Amino acid sequence: MIAEAGLAALWLAAALALLQFGSGVAALRGEGSPLAALVRPVAVVQGALALLAFAALLLVFAQTDLSVKLVALNSHSAKPMMYKIAGAWGNHEGSMLLWVTVMGLAGSFVALVERRLPERTMIATLLGQAFVSLGFYAFLLFASNPFERLNPVPPEGQGLNPLLQDPGLAFHPPTLYLGYVGLSIAFSFAVGALITREVGPAFARAMRPWVLGAWIFLTLGITAGSYWAYYELGWGGWWFWDPVENASLMPWLAATALLHSCSVLAARNALRAWTVMLGVVAFSMSMVGTFLVRSGILTSVHAFAVDPKRGTFILALLAIYIGGALTLFAFRAATVTEGERFAVTSRESALVFNNVMLTGTLGIVLMGTLYPLVTEAFGERVSVGPPYFNPMSAVFVVPMLLVLTVGPLLRWRRDQLARVRLPMLIAAGVALTGLAVAISLAPGKVLPIIGLALAPAVAVASLLPLRGRKLRQVKLPLWGMVIAHFGIAVALLGMAAEGAFTTERLVALRVGESTPVGPWQIRLARIEPVAGPNWTALEATLEASYAGAAPIVTHPQARMFWAPVQNTAESALLTRWNGQLYTVLGDKADGGANGGRWQLRLWWKPLVTLIWIGGALIALGGLLALLGRVASDLRRLVASDKIAFRRQRQGR
Repeated sequence: MIAEAGLAALWLAAALALLQFGSGVAALRGEGSPLAALVRPVAVVQGALALLAFAALLLVFAQTDLSVKLVALNSHSAKPMMYKIAGAWGNHEGSMLLWVTVMGLAGSFVALVERRLPERTMIATLLGQAFVSLGFYAFLLFASNPFERLNPVPPEGQGLNPLLQDPGLAFHPPTLYLGYVGLSIAFSFAVGALITREVGPAFARAMRPWVLGAWIFLTLGITAGSYWAYYELGWGGWWFWDPVENASLMPWLAATALLHSCSVLAARNALRAWTVMLGVVAFSMSMVGTFLVRSGILTSVHAFAVDPKRGTFILALLAIYIGGALTLFAFRAATVTEGERFAVTSRESALVFNNVMLTGTLGIVLMGTLYPLVTEAFGERVSVGPPYFNPMSAVFVVPMLLVLTVGPLLRWRRDQLARVRLPMLIAAGVALTGLAVAISLAPGKVLPIIGLALAPAVAVASLLPLRGRKLRQVKLPLWGMVIAHFGIAVALLGMAAEGAFTTERLVALRVGESTPVGPWQIRLARIEPVAGPNWTALEATLEASYAGAAPIVTHPQARMFWAPVQNTAESALLTRWNGQLYTVLGDKADGGANGGRWQLRLWWKPLVTLIWIGGALIALGGLLALLGRVASDLRRLVASDKIAFRRQRQGR
């Protein structure tokens, strides 16, 4: 009965989304104010029902109810409970139900707390959110029912993909979905503002927390996903330009541009059309990512769907949502005024320049991701990887980083470069020093050299806005900007150092033999079998000595899962302040009971952990900025309520 209750809740939520949409349309057409009063409460109840449906899915997975097809295909009675629960979204149908649930809860929260926009614009925003939700409800109910029953009931389930049986799965997808759905809220705000022609600072202030929240979760999701792929897949890399990785990066790039554009519109009443357009583009990239992951056109550990009908359904949704929004923008763009103007030497100009660079990077990534799919449709298989993405994206990223060193120091509206000459000279001096050091340490590696030169310059420049201020009086949004920009410098340094100084060795050792990798000496001490809750493994004991110091023991494994049957390489990492030793156990290289050799793949990766530390700092900066903005909005709301109350009393 639990599955039937979840399905019933899903149908009721879909019906309420339809009611929310219809009430919003009627209210905007002036066909009755009672319908307008329905929009907010219906949105709240819809979110509660979506949450109930997802709770039912979690429960059938926790109980390993094998009469539910989704459980039988993606779970197993012998799995640890954490992976039973995580299996609820480690598949196509469950991940889409998670998407719909977060979208419904986000819409509920908007309906409950948002009071800054005119009610007509708010109704139009909730109408847009209901329209988006309807498509996904239809997709779940007619193409991807997560509560479908099996008859007869199988004696045991097939289990979850072993690559996804990792704590990272419990964190990575939900954070990404929170980011995607936050962008759907921004999309709905943009559509609502276009419908009512209310594009101004109030619109930007209402949308900004959602964009910032989505950006924080996307940052965390991408950072966690990068580290998960790094240690779980055993390839030794942190970013592969996999199409599904790109599918999460593209919304982040668009959200970063949208976030800065929102700030300009909220603070200076400029970039109105640009902000609305980016709101549409950001969610468009989320939809493109959804299509890539769930259409069956990609082969990846992330890609769940293999049914072309589902891909066609999602493609139709993408065409309806994005095509409709762009059509609305085309008709209403003339009514969106330009807003306040600003000089070339101003903070607004720096933000516009970097938004153009972010958009250019987005275009490069989008083109490189879709091009192989287009050529494959015509019978040609083409691989697009780092040789394309790295230099082409650097064309836009490097100028963006250069402007980032000076942009936050400029004043709004109009400024003179002479006023910031000293900070510019400091940043330039640091960059030139870094360039000289990088050339001497990593000659011939162009992109890592550029990164090693720019990282310290961006780090120093990110702290310069604090110069001359009393730190206790610095507001949270400024702290957020400083920490986020500093995090970019930290991550850039980690990326550049990993690219410039990584040492790799592929060796075959007998038990008792040693080999060097970078400053480490690695000795294979023994190989022995071990067992886990749903796997067995061969485990290597490696004694790793750094620069002649006492050895440290590490244990890479070659695991064999039985539900489903699959072999995986479980890497083992040793982390120091200056980098990581990355070890992977391979197959037996030759026979012999005592004299056999075992393949080992070893990397020494200097400063690689700075990549994920930088990502965490970027997200922390966003969180501080969000808290500061929310506190400021609350103070403004309380002040306006006090003024309204005084006027009401005076009127009496």
